[in-house]
Amino acid sequence: MRFAPLLQLLAGAGLAHASPVLEKEAQVEKRDIQVTYKDCDVITPKVFIISMFSPEADIWYTNAHTKGSIGDLLAQNITVPGFSPLFPQAHCLKDGSVCQLTTGESEINAASTITALVHSPLFNLKSTYFLIGGIAGINPKYGTLADVAFSKYAIQVALQYEFDAREIPSNYTTGYVPQGAYAPNQYPGSIYGTEVFEVSETLRDIAASFASSAKLNDSAAAIAYRAHYTDNGISIYKAATKAPGIIKCDTATSDVYFSGALLGEAFENTTKLFTNGSGIYCMTAQEDNATLEAMIRAAKDKLLDFARIIIMRTASDFDRPFPGLSVLDNLFYSDQGGFLPAIQNIYLAGTPVIQGILKSWDSKFKKGVAPKNYIGDIFGTLGGTPDFGPGNVFAGASAKRDVEEVQDRRSMYKRKGMLGAEIARRANGAASEE
Repeated sequence: MRFAPLLQLLAGAGLAHASPVLEKEAQVEKRDIQVTYKDCDVITPKVFIISMFSPEADIWYTNAHTKGSIGDLLAQNITVPGFSPLFPQAHCLKDGSVCQLTTGESEINAASTITALVHSPLFNLKSTYFLIGGIAGINPKYGTLADVAFSKYAIQVALQYEFDAREIPSNYTTGYVPQGAYAPNQYPGSIYGTEVFEVSETLRDIAASFASSAKLNDSAAAIAYRAHYTDNGISIYKAATKAPGIIKCDTATSDVYFSGALLGEAFENTTKLFTNGSGIYCMTAQEDNATLEAMIRAAKDKLLDFARIIIMRTASDFDRPFPGLSVLDNLFYSDQGGFLPAIQNIYLAGTPVIQGILKSWDSKFKKGVAPKNYIGDIFGTLGGTPDFGPGNVFAGASAKRDVEEVQDRRSMYKRKGMLGAEIARRANGAASEE
């Protein structure tokens, strides 16, 4: 999540605390807690909207009765154990066809909430489409304020070693070095599994097509601010000067809210490195890889369909300043004017996506849209061979990993693509048997 100092955006913010319609009994035996739901129908949403913080959610609630909207998401308010204390409920239309939740910001909150959702007995998510709809920072090389980006890849760019900027080795281009590597441009020697996720390109293109019918919002401040990105004869930021539109490029995940061309370019390179050159970093947010990791685990257990995920981010601010502006001013003081239209464009672009799925449910979307590309994580957890990373670690030669002697942390990472955690686990197990 990226946003300017939090605004009191919409009057409906307090509506997220509507009373739950479910009753539950807690039976405490020893130290185990069991939650029993009485007289609760299982909801089978066709679409589930995933918001990350209040303004992204409120834009749906406050447009409940706007002409052409999807309807009132506060018709059903369902308390779900494991959700954020700030956002304890899922919200659904009266008929249950569309639901929405708010994860809370950052990776930990996102993973925790989505894990709670997918394991809740209150929902059947096996045929549900998920719309991850939030704001993000934008790379001015590829887009502009208030753009709506649909992504195929989500890349966890900050999962790296880091040197303080004042102590970067003289021959390094950045202080970020992939885990298990020895230089910024080397592929990670240690793979955690959350570095890259790939969702359906076919569904992404359908969603982008639906969204292209939307009349996107803009602001006078954003128009004035984006014009500066060609100051001093700079041409690499031409995309930043255009009016808001629908774009297709990829999302970087980092809990750290960064600003500046050097970090932006470093994460551009990380995106290319982690995706074998096919990813294009244009959006930066805090949650998507965490959300997708929770979903990949659920998909492995057949709780949801990973081919039914849409990543949609709208641009609230530039990740780096225009020529002549300091990174300090870009992050803290400049009125970029992108926050409000970015929030509004979640609703404006997301509505035709949801309505397109609902309208063609029986004829197309109920049975699913077969992806033409690989979908899943860097491990190949769901099957198939990733078109990035070291390949499927659960089949073939990659699955036959010998335990090497573990002398220190880095010794676990020597072989490209090796799973350090697995080596350590097996090595420790072998040591305990001796």
